[in-house]
Amino acid sequence: MVETQAERDVIAHGFVRGRVQGVWFRESTRKRAVELGLSGFVRNIPDGRVEAQFIGPLDAVMSALSFVEQGPPHARVDEVQGFEIETLDEAQTREAAEFLILSV
Repeated sequence: MVETQAERDVIAHGFVRGRVQGVWFRESTRKRAVELGLSGFVRNIPDGRVEAQFIGPLDAVMSALSFVEQGPPHARVDEVQGFEIETLDEAQTREAAEFLILSV
């Protein structure tokens, strides 16, 4: 069976700025990504932002991006940076088999 463009995994990588550290942002993002069947990571970075990468089907990645634009209840998202959608080509594979919370 030939894979169509819509069936290929996509990747989105970017940053979230605001009150996003110390409010369960990473764990909430990890939980949502796992529910969506995504791989990738989320981590706090020293400048106060959260960095995330989502890999999976386009509709699932878009749902994850909608989540990080709002964040969990105690977060305040001021700005979302990056997160351009790129299609993985046939030579690329998922970089991670699961969705991880990484250390700085």
